[in-house]
Amino acid sequence: MPTPLPAAPPPTAADRWRNFWRGLIVYPAGDTVATLLLHQFQATRLLGVAALGSLLYAREIPAYFRWIDRRVPARPGLGGKLLRATLGLLYFNPLWIARHLLLIHLFSGRLELINWQLLSIATRSFALNVPVSLAANYLIQNHVPPPRRFLASAIFSGLMAVYYALSASWLA
Repeated sequence: MPTPLPAAPPPTAADRWRNFWRGLIVYPAGDTVATLLLHQFQATRLLGVAALGSLLYAREIPAYFRWIDRRVPARPGLGGKLLRATLGLLYFNPLWIARHLLLIHLFSGRLELINWQLLSIATRSFALNVPVSLAANYLIQNHVPPPRRFLASAIFSGLMAVYYALSASWLA
């Protein structure tokens, strides 16, 4: 049986700096792929997503992961592991997705697309994505060491940015 991962220690200045750079690079990389696929690339969106990833997500996501570590310490047993994965999944809920889409529309100057339909799109997107997201969060919360969880989550989110961008078109 593998040894449980240790809880995440409080972040150091070096951790915050690393997460800043990871958020600055990974989130806009995934979003840029999505915009190129949809022929919607905009420099303002690229800069906005870079700011979002480095200034907001790089702080709030590791903080939430530390909260999970405090509430449900890593230990052997499927129940605790599934709870950790579910809590990870629930963070990226329809409200989080809708906020992300709202900010993308704001950065893109597409203010006419900011309406209550974003919540419906986000809910459908979330529901369709639950199996994949639960599996990814299971791996992130239970098999990735705490200092690397934000990076793993950012990479997964970068991949999901492509999914969310395409789903906004497909599910609208």
